[in-house]
Amino acid sequence: MTELACLPYGVGAVQEGVCLLVQMGTHRILLDCGLADLTPLLEKGDFPPADVVLCTHAHSDHARGLLALHRQFPRLPIYASDATTQLLPLNWLEEMEVPVFGRALPWRSPVEVLPGLRVELFPAGHLPGAAAILLTEVTATRDRPLSLFYTGDFFLSNTRLVNGLPLEDVRGLKPDVLIVESTNGLARLPRRRQQENQLAELIYRAIAHQQSVLLPTPTLGLGQELLMLLRSHHHFTGRDIDIWVDPIVAAGCDAYLSLLPHLPSSVQNFARHQPLFWDERVRPHVRRLTADASAWDDKTPAIALVHRRADLTPYLQTPAFPWLLLLPQESHAVPPRLTETQLTPLVKEALNNGQLTVDTYLLSDHCDGSNTAQLIHNLRPQHVVLVHGTESDRAELANLEELQNRYQLHIPGNEQQVELPVGDAFLQPAPPATRYVGEWSEAHEGLSLQLPETLRADPRWEQLANTGIIEARWQGDELVIRGMAQKELSQKQDQTLDFERECCQNCQFCRSHRCWNPASPLHGFRVSPEGYCPAFEAIAPLSADSDSEK
Repeated sequence: MTELACLPYGVGAVQEGVCLLVQMGTHRILLDCGLADLTPLLEKGDFPPADVVLCTHAHSDHARGLLALHRQFPRLPIYASDATTQLLPLNWLEEMEVPVFGRALPWRSPVEVLPGLRVELFPAGHLPGAAAILLTEVTATRDRPLSLFYTGDFFLSNTRLVNGLPLEDVRGLKPDVLIVESTNGLARLPRRRQQENQLAELIYRAIAHQQSVLLPTPTLGLGQELLMLLRSHHHFTGRDIDIWVDPIVAAGCDAYLSLLPHLPSSVQNFARHQPLFWDERVRPHVRRLTADASAWDDKTPAIALVHRRADLTPYLQTPAFPWLLLLPQESHAVPPRLTETQLTPLVKEALNNGQLTVDTYLLSDHCDGSNTAQLIHNLRPQHVVLVHGTESDRAELANLEELQNRYQLHIPGNEQQVELPVGDAFLQPAPPATRYVGEWSEAHEGLSLQLPETLRADPRWEQLANTGIIEARWQGDELVIRGMAQKELSQKQDQTLDFERECCQNCQFCRSHRCWNPASPLHGFRVSPEGYCPAFEAIAPLSADSDSEK
């Protein structure tokens, strides 16, 4: 039997929890338990299903199954960082009483949790208390120890409330196995500060146009980051704006206040001069909202942070100002959308009459493809197991030639055990096919592109085929094709193009309402159609003369 193996019960695809059972020598280790239903974990008949449980952080997709697991097996040891053990109860706010079951481990200090099995935690960024885990198993019958590094969710960049994973702490560890999240696949994302500025600009413009802003967020992480952004960004500091926070997100804020020693020194310094969240003195004011939104003051546009599964109806019953609903882009490949339970008759009516408009924003706390590859190269493992992402995203990452040539790559599915032989010769399997061969045909009306039917199985096809309208543009010698969303088409139809006017909508570098001119000070930012900058370059319209010359 192989001494190292990984059996995923949840690989963390969209709306799915992460739960990985690792066999390491004689030890069985459960890495995270984000399953909403423990049946797959328990139906094997092993009691308990592991010798020890390690939780990387307190987000529900990594932790929501831990309470049920603890109640089923009270003696099963569950370990996490100190901050994570304090945040875990927020996953079960509906429970009257949640027992204390997590055991805290220190940072950067190996601890023998079982005979021969050492665990060492490294800060992973992403969320306060989030940990990357180094497992080392030593036995007298083996010449060398086995080692495995599990990132959980990680982020190399600093955010408002969390410092990023320090690469210098893990560089050159050379684990036998690296289990790494690949949420964003090969996507290239803007820098975190750029994302924050784009979001702040979006909210600022909404308020200036007399719109209130509604921001659904999870209990932990995004909501608190948004509050710190709104309290410290130059667009909002000192402005007479009310920021309301619903009870569930407020519970996460209160938990952060108890974790102040675990937060970055800059945040601790901020808290010495003014409250971190709740503030009636310094503008913008941050206030708690009652469960039924009865405390709402609708005299001026405001900002509301609500739980991502909250009923939006109470907010739409304050008709003084129209609402802008901003949904977070949690995965680059899957567009965010309202759930069926949130699409109440009042919400549908508000969408139809213009009282509610919906937009999306990106504020990523997961690494993009280049940073994920950077971490892999710094660790230099033998095996790389890709989890936490759609199958297509993980396949694209595994398709990278620089990874294919150096590491043994694995893309497991749920309940598909992966054997991880250490030191053995390995023939890299062919990378998954992510390219599709089609055929052009010319007709009197234009060009037609025929693509294989298998393309429709990719979850991203829905985005491309949403309206049936595509946009094509040259990128060097390659032709890039993308789908156009309904909202973008509507905006284009509503706008009367005046080709004589020098503005963003007539600039050849304006695509998807963003500026892509490297010479422009607006590069990478959302721009309004009527905007202007000195780097404007007009779209050259086809004239009748040019047609006749052809």
